[in-house]
Amino acid sequence: MRQEMRVSDTDENTKAYGPSAARDAYRLVGGAGERARAAGLVNAQWYRSPVARPVMKQLMQRSDARAICDTLLWYAAIIASGVLAGWAWHAHSWWAMPAFFLYGTLYCSPADSRWHESGHGTAFRTRWMNDLLYQIASFQVFRRATVWRWSHARHHTDTLVVGRDPEIAAPRPTDWLALALNVFALKHVFHELPKMVSAAFGHVGAAEETFVPACEWPKVVREARLSLSVYALVMAACIGLRSVLPLLYVGLPSLYGAWLYLYFGLTQHAGMPENVLDHRRNCRTVMMNPLFRFLYWNMNYHVEHHMFPMVPFHALPQLHEVVKADMPPPYRSSLAAYAEIIPALIRQTRDPSYAVVRPVPSSAQA
Repeated sequence: MRQEMRVSDTDENTKAYGPSAARDAYRLVGGAGERARAAGLVNAQWYRSPVARPVMKQLMQRSDARAICDTLLWYAAIIASGVLAGWAWHAHSWWAMPAFFLYGTLYCSPADSRWHESGHGTAFRTRWMNDLLYQIASFQVFRRATVWRWSHARHHTDTLVVGRDPEIAAPRPTDWLALALNVFALKHVFHELPKMVSAAFGHVGAAEETFVPACEWPKVVREARLSLSVYALVMAACIGLRSVLPLLYVGLPSLYGAWLYLYFGLTQHAGMPENVLDHRRNCRTVMMNPLFRFLYWNMNYHVEHHMFPMVPFHALPQLHEVVKADMPPPYRSSLAAYAEIIPALIRQTRDPSYAVVRPVPSSAQA
């Protein structure tokens, strides 16, 4: 059933002041956040599909065994590809290039979904295992762990609410240069690195202070210092060995290995409506092959994840079966999703008021 969408702050700003002013609406300080609050979009009640309590209780069961198995398999793949890349490097073979590309992809891109799931505390049943994987995966994907934990909490609370959600990957009008740079995480790292350095000197940042509790600020500082210390050691190793090889293993993979998590990540929300309180309208569920689902840790079931974020990754396929009658039809593949995303982003370049409208079942309107 088609629903008429409200004109967003970005649309009004684009008409009045141009694209740069429209992008300013997304700022957490001085953006459209207060207008969103006045409109009742902040900390609002979201639509949830009906699920029987016993079924939900079963779906929320966490498992150390499943997460341990998947994590060991992932790190085994990283190590194996790293050994192959090192052998090719020392053999002066051109095979070193694709080998390091494989290593970097395995090092960085699946770390995004592991960062995500362990940040929710649902990957493992044991808390310290979630915390350990979260810290390591945050480093691998070049994120300040505590900052991004609270950033993601805000993302779930105010999903695609302009001026509140710090994780909108495709603001309007479409910034094609930013998307192109983030194929290799250049915009992300160049944005994150100065903030990491600033945090190491005790400055959390004005935007971060809007969603990170003050009691967590000392942790932000400690984590920044630790991360920068590791990078300093890697740089020292490069100087000592007179080789870029250490950076190819730690540091640069966060750049050259980021392309796959961008490919996965844009399927989540790109081109979807802003400022709506129904995840069936602003998220996508995309069917993926078993390899992609392993690398992405089932985050392709993204509508289900946003609606019920405490259901662990391994139970999302079952949750999908439980609620699919109340959902828009899933996309058949990631290519099918991009067949919608790319034209939507092109249209939003010149018409920021445009958004993809999903066929939400009329029997269960929010």
